[in-house]
Amino acid sequence: MERRMVTTVTDCPGRIVPVGTPITIPKDNFVTITQALGGNYTVTYNGNMVRVDGTDAAALGLEPEVLSFEQPDGDDIVEEQVWDALRTVFDPEIPVDLVNLGLIYKVEIDQSAKSVYIEMTLTAPGCGMGPVLVGDVEYRVAQVPNVESVKVELVFDPPWSREMMSEEAQLETGMFY
Repeated sequence: MERRMVTTVTDCPGRIVPVGTPITIPKDNFVTITQALGGNYTVTYNGNMVRVDGTDAAALGLEPEVLSFEQPDGDDIVEEQVWDALRTVFDPEIPVDLVNLGLIYKVEIDQSAKSVYIEMTLTAPGCGMGPVLVGDVEYRVAQVPNVESVKVELVFDPPWSREMMSEEAQLETGMFY
């Protein structure tokens, strides 16, 4: 998506990137959309980068993106659908999904409990957007058919490094050496 300016239609909740501080962008203010990926938005407002959740798309005058999956045969959780859901969660600063950034360390599915356990990390341990990204992962994976519960644990061992990124992500971000 190209950068484009929009006017907020209603008060618009968001979080300042990278600290995660909540902010409300008042109605009738101009913002520039710098990233629209995975149904969420990164905008600039008063010189700040702000992440707006896709559920608040209407405040930007946009239609929310709906995540949907084909219903599988049977009642098992389909692991590929879990990974597909994870690929819809993007870093608010880097236009790359969490899987290709190498932030997802482990996915375990317990079919009998209908639960998914995920270990993930952040590009920086002190990132204030951590709780927001964890919430995104929980919300998106819970949309997968037959998933009844999702637990996400933030871990920092091993520490993330750019070598954990897919080659595609390294090329896209210019971090391929």
